Amino acid sequence: MLVVMEAHATREQIAQVCAEITAMGYTPHPMPGPTRTAIGITGNSGPVEQAARLLRLPGVSEVIRVTAPYKLVSREFHEADTVVTVGGVPIGGPGVVVIAGPCTVESREQTFAVAHAVRAAGAAILRGGAYKPRTSPYAFQGLGEAGLRILAEAREATGLPVVTEVMDVETLPLVCEYADMLQIGARNMQNYPLLRAVGRSGRPVLLKRGFAATVKDLLLAAEYLLHEGNSQVVLCERGIRTFDDTLRFTLDLGAVPMIRQLSHLPVIVDPSHASGRWEQVQPMARAAIAAGADGLIVEVHDNPAYAVCDGQQSLVPERFAAMMAQLRRVAEAVERSLVG
Repeated sequence: MLVVMEAHATREQIAQVCAEITAMGYTPHPMPGPTRTAIGITGNSGPVEQAARLLRLPGVSEVIRVTAPYKLVSREFHEADTVVTVGGVPIGGPGVVVIAGPCTVESREQTFAVAHAVRAAGAAILRGGAYKPRTSPYAFQGLGEAGLRILAEAREATGLPVVTEVMDVETLPLVCEYADMLQIGARNMQNYPLLRAVGRSGRPVLLKRGFAATVKDLLLAAEYLLHEGNSQVVLCERGIRTFDDTLRFTLDLGAVPMIRQLSHLPVIVDPSHASGRWEQVQPMARAAIAAGADGLIVEVHDNPAYAVCDGQQSLVPERFAAMMAQLRRVAEAVERSLVG
């Protein structure tokens, strides 16, 4: 249910409606807009009873039933695009943000070399894994806190805010000490205790679509984050598993405009994990911006042949710089520009 206030409704009238919703046993979510405030209602398992009580309150224009199973992330609840700010960098709106860096932090020298290279090429946010969820228990699992410290040092050296993955509730407080943005990976997209804890952290979140998840599944996962009070959420399309195994996954570019239609949250694309091959990263990155993505997250390594993970899908700095030049032209063609 959505309560739409009149254009000139006062703060006192909005507060009165919120108090009435609370008295009815539900949770109000005031959402100021460019012309008027809307108040979303959650906590109801079915139609809101006694909705007519709200219509009689001063300042109320109308009460609308929301049909989507995800409420807080939907366009019905929040019509205007949400812009998520990460260390001063806006994701969403007119600009296109490129997040880049190594799949995992291997050493201080490797991370610094890549961070400086992607910064020089125009990346706005640095990515890097300190904790790595791997299919095999024998594969490299990340440097842990040592990797987080290296990322923090790279941030100081380059000025780039940092996004890194959080794998579980136990290590969440530690990751929050170092990261500007928390990434929830594809394998954890439906880890509901983690989603709730990250939602309460107050940090911007990058939520990746699971490789067997529908768009509806992704939006409902995001709903957990917003339900805990965190509206700073960026969605990420990173490829899904289909019958075709030519590439690592199948990049669902059709999901980008669909998500933008259904939700107010920004959506970015990960062409590195979607393809699994560096040769495919550049054309898929260009296509993602043309499809309306608000940004990209790309893996870059200074020596992919010796990378401890995902070297086959990582761009060397020179190819990344060449891709950035192409992306600027594609962004201009769709009346946008790269941030940074």
